[in-house]
Amino acid sequence: MAEEERKKRKPDPQRMQLLRSLPIEIKQSLTKEEADAFLFGEVWPDSLQEKLKDYLAEGDRNDL
Repeated sequence: MAEEERKKRKPDPQRMQLLRSLPIEIKQSLTKEEADAFLFGEVWPDSLQEKLKDYLAEGDRNDL
């Protein structure tokens, strides 16, 4: 997806709220690509799944 198209998208409000509720250490460790995947419902990279594994319910892990 082109960078201009990415800028026009609006993040999911619930996902934004969830991201804001994460501990600061987790938020600071996320890359731009990981944050975008989280906020826009894209396929999560393995690195993001690893960073958030302690914050996901067991059923949620299978959906990523």
